[in-house]
Amino acid sequence: MKNLLYILLAMATLSCSKKNEEISPDSIYNVSSKWEKQDGKTITFSDMKGKVLVTAMIFTSCKTACPRLTAEMRTISQKVGKTNPEDIQYVLISIDPKNDTPQVMKAYLDTNKFDEKQWTFIRSNEDDTRELANVMAVKYKEISPIEFSHSNIISVYSKKGTLAYQKEGLDSGDDDLVKEIKKQIEL
Repeated sequence: MKNLLYILLAMATLSCSKKNEEISPDSIYNVSSKWEKQDGKTITFSDMKGKVLVTAMIFTSCKTACPRLTAEMRTISQKVGKTNPEDIQYVLISIDPKNDTPQVMKAYLDTNKFDEKQWTFIRSNEDDTRELANVMAVKYKEISPIEFSHSNIISVYSKKGTLAYQKEGLDSGDDDLVKEIKKQIEL
């Protein structure tokens, strides 16, 4: 009985230490802004600590690049295959927080048949969105009230939140990105 108690205590200590590990200065978990999810709940990037993050910045009213970027994210998730939701999070980040309300983001996930255990759609205010875009090397500019010009970048972050891989452009192949995601999951 005493040995069981020591084992449980050791397991509890190890599980707590994972969340309390020091964050690297270049980790996305240092982005302290708050983000609203598709369900209206608030999240920070550090809330996803310990998961591989696969991210893209889009806006739901986009009729050109964003649907293709979303389809590419879907293909990537299919190639990665079934994984434990505790290991990976696909994150769509709105660059149009005024129009991409939680209801609109939820409808977008539903329309694309994305499982909310592994897919999250978030938005914040314009300043925080711009700050995150700069951290992620994504460029965007509003060219009309409902249209943006933007980079088409998919980023993979390690479980510690450091950038592991970044792919720019559409239709440029995703095999290396998929390999990197699988590698990061195994680490």
